[in-house]
Amino acid sequence: MKVTQERLPESQVGLNIEVAPEASRNAYEKMVQNLSRSSNIPGFRKGKVPRRILLQRIGNDRIKAAALEELIQKSLQDAIEQESIKALGQPNLRSNFDELLGQYNPGDAISFSVAVDVPPSLELADYTKLQITAEEIVYQPEKVDDFIKQRQEQKADLVPVEERAAQMGDISFIDFQGVLPEEENKEIDGGSATNFQVEIAEGKLIPGMVEGIVGMKPEETKEVSVTFPDDYPQEDLAGKPAIFSITLNELKTKELPELDDDFAQDVSDDEFDTFTAYKESIEKQFQEQAEDQTNNNINEAIAEVLMEQNTIALPESLVQEEVTSVLTRTLMQMQQMGLDVRQLFNSDNVPMLRDNARPEALANLKKSLILEEIAKKEGLEPQQTQIDAKITEIRPQLAGQEIDEARLRSMVTSDLLSENTYKFLRDKAQIELVPEGSLKEETDESPEAEDATVETVEVEVVTDSE
Repeated sequence: MKVTQERLPESQVGLNIEVAPEASRNAYEKMVQNLSRSSNIPGFRKGKVPRRILLQRIGNDRIKAAALEELIQKSLQDAIEQESIKALGQPNLRSNFDELLGQYNPGDAISFSVAVDVPPSLELADYTKLQITAEEIVYQPEKVDDFIKQRQEQKADLVPVEERAAQMGDISFIDFQGVLPEEENKEIDGGSATNFQVEIAEGKLIPGMVEGIVGMKPEETKEVSVTFPDDYPQEDLAGKPAIFSITLNELKTKELPELDDDFAQDVSDDEFDTFTAYKESIEKQFQEQAEDQTNNNINEAIAEVLMEQNTIALPESLVQEEVTSVLTRTLMQMQQMGLDVRQLFNSDNVPMLRDNARPEALANLKKSLILEEIAKKEGLEPQQTQIDAKITEIRPQLAGQEIDEARLRSMVTSDLLSENTYKFLRDKAQIELVPEGSLKEETDESPEAEDATVETVEVEVVTDSE
């Protein structure tokens, strides 16, 4: 068998394969023998069908087509092995099969061409003098106090309030019913609830609702006028005025636990004996988190520069494989969030979803290939002891799960390779750290607005279930 190669675009190699006459004849004769053994022809036992009858019943063209297909597959595999080609995915036949079939005469030489995806070649640009600008995430001690305050409130007891009116910070239990005054006091669909618990705090429910509860006493009923926000999720209500009739059934206030050793033992499941030790642990976590986030920002900036400096022709088989991985991760994340993915991931939507996932897949592949090439060049591949130690570290987090050991080792190896390479690049790069938020557009949505959205959805869910 004679094989010649040519370099093709998109990280492909073209193979022109010439099959010897003997191999051409053997492929045809082998197909005839196989069909003779497997064909059910009335009047003849399997394996005893005369050649002439077999050719009449099945047809010489069909036998030639089956033989040619087998011949192409075997010759292709032999050529890949002979030329020591690291093939990716399924090769594509460049020759026209019907034309080949017309040319195929068992016992004569025949030639055909295929395209084979191969690992992309990469000539690295200089990566030892990268100039990087990234946002620095600074440790903020007040975030520790905020976190502990949240845990304190989660452990708070709710104590009934009897001798005063409602005020900000209280927990209220209310009945409410909303109507649209501009639509003849039409009741709002999903705008009512019974004994609904809500904290009297800014940003809860529709703006103005909880503020209207301030000053009320248990068993008191009051009408509160509000206006739905212009960006309210239910478009038929956005921007419309409404009146809610609110009855305050019960009022409670939070009684916070003391920030002492007992509190530390309670919130940490006895991991820490003292409040001092518990707080020091939280401080360490926030410090490490700030450092990790800063390093992640630097890594992202490094990756962007590397992708700008290095051009890679990616074979389509690799791209499609990574697209599948992106969609699989998205599917798993959605399922973990409790979302029903069957409506989204169906036969009609999958082509569009694959197109949408393609940019992320391309970026993932480019980054990983560049990092792998740098790691290979600098000898940064993780050692076996490093891999084993990491697997031992994360194994408790996987308790109770079915683990594919080979896949786990592969993922850990890949993560460690990236970690080693990014650290090497950070040490070599000239890095300018700028304040957090200076490189990114700040979101228009405030935490209070997020709370309002969540609370509104919760009201609707409660109402629908009743």
